[in-house]
Amino acid sequence: MFENTFKNIDDLLYKDSGADSELDYIGQTSWVMFLRYLDELEQDKADEAALKGEEYQYILDEEYRWPKWAMPKDADGKLDNHKAMTDPDLIQFVDGKLFPYLSGFKLTADNPQTIEYKIGEIFSELKNKIQSGYILRDILEYADELPFRSSADKHELSELYETKIKNMGNAGRNGGQYYTPRPLIRAMIEVLKPQIGEKIYDGAAGSCGFLCEAYEYMYERMERSTENLKTLQEDTFYGKEKKNLAYVIGIMNMILHGIEAPNIIHTNTLGENIRDIQEKNRYHIILANPPFGGKERKEVQQNFDIKTGETAFLFLQHFIKSLKTGGRAAIVIKNTFLSNTDNASVALRQLLLESCNLFTVLDMPGGTFLGAGVKTVVLFFEKGEPTKKIWYYQLDSGRNMGKTNPLNDIDLQEFIQLQETKPETEKSWNLDARTLSEADGYDLSVKNPNTPEDAPLRSPQEILAEMEALDTETNTILQSIRELI
Repeated sequence: MFENTFKNIDDLLYKDSGADSELDYIGQTSWVMFLRYLDELEQDKADEAALKGEEYQYILDEEYRWPKWAMPKDADGKLDNHKAMTDPDLIQFVDGKLFPYLSGFKLTADNPQTIEYKIGEIFSELKNKIQSGYILRDILEYADELPFRSSADKHELSELYETKIKNMGNAGRNGGQYYTPRPLIRAMIEVLKPQIGEKIYDGAAGSCGFLCEAYEYMYERMERSTENLKTLQEDTFYGKEKKNLAYVIGIMNMILHGIEAPNIIHTNTLGENIRDIQEKNRYHIILANPPFGGKERKEVQQNFDIKTGETAFLFLQHFIKSLKTGGRAAIVIKNTFLSNTDNASVALRQLLLESCNLFTVLDMPGGTFLGAGVKTVVLFFEKGEPTKKIWYYQLDSGRNMGKTNPLNDIDLQEFIQLQETKPETEKSWNLDARTLSEADGYDLSVKNPNTPEDAPLRSPQEILAEMEALDTETNTILQSIRELI
C-alpha cells in the first residue's frame, strides 16, 4: 500500500505543470507528508492528555489542522465534498493562508530545538509548486491513507522515503549530493561504534543519511529504558545543512526514523569562524560526506586557518576543530586530498597527522557514488594524539559498480572484520607515519605494496609456438576420430 501511494503521488505530480523533476516531487511530497505526520502527532498527544484528564494545547489553530482544510470528513469517515476545498479555492488557501501562517512559527517559537520552529523553517524554505487544485486534492487523499502511528508503519515509510532520496541522484547534477550509499555509511558507523551518551554530528547533513543510520545502529543495540530513548531522540544527533530542499528532506527523514524534533540547523556551516568553536560546541563522533569541488569566496575562507577555495578542505578543518579530544571521525573525501601538492593540501595533511591519529584510510573503487566521476577515500581518525601508523584497505568488489551493480553490505564485510586487527593482506597494508615528512609533502597516496605481481608478458614467438602446438594436437585428435568412423 505504501509503495503504491508514493507512486500514485508521483504520477499526479508528473501531470501537474508546477513540478518538473524528482527534486520537485520529493519536495512537494515532503511538505504534504509533514502536515499529515503533524496531525497524527497532535492526535496522539491529545489522546495521552485525555487519559490523564488534561486538555491538550494544539500547536496549530483549528483552521489550519489537517482534518479542517485538507480532509474534512462526514459522519461515515469519508471526505465531505461539501466542505472540502478544491481548485482554485484549495490552491489560494494553501498559498495565501496556510504557508504564511506556518512560516510564522519561525518567529514565535521559543527556541530552534522545538517542533514549532521546525514547522516555521520548513514552510519558510519550501513553496507550494502544485498548481492544480484538483491534483492537490487527490494528493491529499492519498497522503491521508498513510498511517504514521506504529513503529512498523514508520519503518516502512522511512525505507520508501530513502528510496526516493536515492532516486534523486538520477534527477540531474544536484540530486546526487543528497545521497551517500547506505552500505558505506553503515560500515563507517560499525568502525566508530557510537555509544549512548555520545553526541554525533554531521555539518554537511544533506538528507541526514548518516544521522538516521547512526540512530538505527544505536537504537538496536541500546539497553531499553525511557531515559536512554529520550537521550537518543533529543540529545544525540546534531547537524547543519545549507541547501533549502536538503534541509527539509533531512528533517522529514529523521522524523520518519522516530526523531520528533531533529537538532538540524539550517545554516552555512562554513560561515562559522572555526576560532570561535568552544568545547561546548564539540562532539564525540563526526560522520560526514562534505560536498567537494565547490569554490568558496574569500570572505568564507577567512574563517579558516588554512585558506583554500576547496569546500571539502574547509569542511575537514571544521570537523577537526569540532571534535572533542578523544573524539572519532569518519569523513568521505576526494582521493586527490591524499596526494595534492598545493600548499593548502600539504598543510591540511600535516594538521590532520599532527593533531589526530589517522588510523585507517578506506580506498573506495570508482562507481561508488552514482553520477560522480571522482574516486573517494574515507578517513578514520581520533583527535588528541599524532598519527603513528595508518592502515590502508583497498576495496575491490570484483565488479564494475554502477546503477545496476551498486555497493552493498557484503562488499564491506571483509573491511569491517579486518579493521579490528589491521593485518597486511593483498588488499591492505600499514604505513609508518614516521616516514612522512614536509619534504615529501606528507604524501598519503594509496600505494599498495602487497599487490601480487602480474605474470610477465610472453613474447610473440612463444604465443605462436603454443598456437602451433595446439593446432597439431587438435589435428591429431580429429584424425583419431576419423579412423574410428
